[in-house]
Order: sequence, then structure tokens, then C-alpha cells
Amino acid sequence: PAAQNTNGFQPPLGRAAERVTKKPFGIYITSKNSPVQPKRFQGYHAGTDFEMFPEEFNIDVPIHAICSGKIAVKRTASGYGGVLVQNCELDNQPVTVIYGHLKLASIGNIAGDTLNAGDEIGILGKAGSIETDGERKHLHLGIHKGNSISILGYVSAKSNLSGWIDPCLYACK
Repeated sequence: PAAQNTNGFQPPLGRAAERVTKKPFGIYITSKNSPVQPKRFQGYHAGTDFEMFPEEFNIDVPIHAICSGKIAVKRTASGYGGVLVQNCELDNQPVTVIYGHLKLASIGNIAGDTLNAGDEIGILGKAGSIETDGERKHLHLGIHKGNSISILGYVSAKSNLSGWIDPCLYACK
């Protein structure tokens, strides 16, 4: 039988690959070299940022589940504003998927609910608001190996990236 295409993973939003223009997975960010200013965090980027197109700055942008699995966490977190964490499987191994900078009030599901790949989760938070913890309007997508929940956006050592998976390997079509 043919191998399943990327384990059933899907992009979180349309034109996903075109959106990865500022902070791809693994880039080392400091306050001096960051493509986004001002920068509050430093280290190796443990996820991928999907940027908005100009026509999306003032409209609701829906975010879709990249995989099928249960919601583990839905809450506000420093650096993200609204964040949702989903338990999924990748190559028969557990992973947790982090969706950052979401408008929590737009998410109808709660922890324990199952999302299927492609289901709408909610919409991105408004730029500069508590929904994004003051950040620009964009999606931070992270895939952490294992069942333990880590919502780190950055890790301090390059070797720590081994606990993470580049989302574009599965969700940047």
C-alpha cells in the first residue's frame, strides 16, 4: 500500500508555504537580528510563524487543525495571548501541536474535545491586543515530540530543537 501523505496533516491556513517569511523553524533570534521589532524573546525558534497578507490585517482569519486529536489545553499564555494545544500522532508517535496568538473567545471547543484535521479551531487574535499578547497578527505553530506539553516559542540551545519538529515538513503545502 502507498504511504499516507504526511500522516494526514494539513496546513493550518491557505497559502501556508508563502506565509513563512519572517521566522521559520530553527532560526536564531536576538533583539538585534529579529525580523520583527521590538523583540521580547531570544533563542532558537521552536515553531514556524505564518504571516498575514495585507488584505488580512483587518479581517477574521480562521485557523484549522493540522491533525486529528484531542485538545489538551486552551488558555491565555505569556508571549502568545490565546493558545491551544492539541494531542496528535505523527509516524505513530505522540506529538503536541501548539497554535499561538488565537482569539480564545472564537474557539468553541474545550479541552478534551476532539478536532479532526481541517476542522476550524478559531480565528487569529487582533494585532497588538491581549489576544496576541501585544504581538503582530500571525500564527505561531509548533510541534513538540511526546505527550508532555511544552509551549515554548524559543529554546536556548540548538540541541534543544531535537525535541521539536519543523511544522513545514507536514503543514506548509
